[in-house]
Amino acid sequence: MRRIGLIIFLFCLVSASLRADEMGLKEAMFYQKLEDNKVWCQLCPRKCIIAEGKRGFCRVRENREGKLYTLVYGKPCSVNVGPIEKAPLYHFIPGHRRLCLATVGCNLRCKFCHNWSISQVGPGEVREYNLSPEEVVGEAKRRGVNSISFTYTEPTIFYEYIYDISKLAKKEGIRTSIVSNGYINPEPLRRLLPYLDAVKIDLKAFTEKFYREVCEAELEPVLNTLKVLKEEGAYFEIVNLVIPTLNDSPEEIRKMCEWIKDNLGKDVPLHFSRFTPAYRLTHLPSTPIKTLEKAIKIAHDVGLRYVYIGNVPGHKYNSTFCPQCKKRLIHRIHFSVLSNDIENGKCKFCHYEIAGVWK
Repeated sequence: MRRIGLIIFLFCLVSASLRADEMGLKEAMFYQKLEDNKVWCQLCPRKCIIAEGKRGFCRVRENREGKLYTLVYGKPCSVNVGPIEKAPLYHFIPGHRRLCLATVGCNLRCKFCHNWSISQVGPGEVREYNLSPEEVVGEAKRRGVNSISFTYTEPTIFYEYIYDISKLAKKEGIRTSIVSNGYINPEPLRRLLPYLDAVKIDLKAFTEKFYREVCEAELEPVLNTLKVLKEEGAYFEIVNLVIPTLNDSPEEIRKMCEWIKDNLGKDVPLHFSRFTPAYRLTHLPSTPIKTLEKAIKIAHDVGLRYVYIGNVPGHKYNSTFCPQCKKRLIHRIHFSVLSNDIENGKCKFCHYEIAGVWK
């Protein structure tokens, strides 16, 4: 009897393992089949050509018998609730709570990544959960959040999961956002945008050298993503993590701000975030606050209307100011909203229209 019980137990264990594997496995949406059972991924600018049995650069898309599969569909490694300001998204319904979701993997190799323990690993290397798109939306409703946010790692690499969740969420009146490095091809991005309500893009620097040496990527595709967001009328904000000696020169910051103004407009919120030593850049110091304040001045001089300092709790530029009357409209301390004087999308004091999504 003990032997029979053990056999039943092992059978159940194997069955559960197979169900878990099936939950993560789904055929990819953007790829082409090639000769010799190879596949050509079309999701991001890397366009990996993947041999049978191998995975792409992101670690989560695998060629199985000439078909490309995502290995992380329904397999988040992080599920929690937090403020939308942490994205950061400052002009997207301030003060609301979001359900945050991530899977393992990334299509960049940023040396400063704070989430490297999940972004720089593959499926099965950390604890994962089985959570279908229907269950994610149900969890958002159960927790009473206003939106679902795909964040922490790179949402592009779990595209199919995002796509299905966002379509369901839209039907249920729940908003969605992505916190992304912008390393995605135009076609997948345009296909996804009708189901997204907000996008935050990390513009990590404004030189090809930085992207090549620090992120193992290229700048131009990220700029193209920003242009597509503008063309499609998507709501988005930009973050630039200012890293001492690598991307903090006033000349580079000015060029970036001028590009944003000329290509995206003056109303796109721009966040200059403070770097703290992490992952493979622990030898560098934290960003001096004066450097961030100089960046703010450059952005204002160029003509950008909404510029912020991040990762410095209590700084004046955590808050939102009216470009016309200069009064403080949203008082923030770090991720907390203490007051909001924007009424019907306008400054309460001078009635200047403030760019953003306010309700």
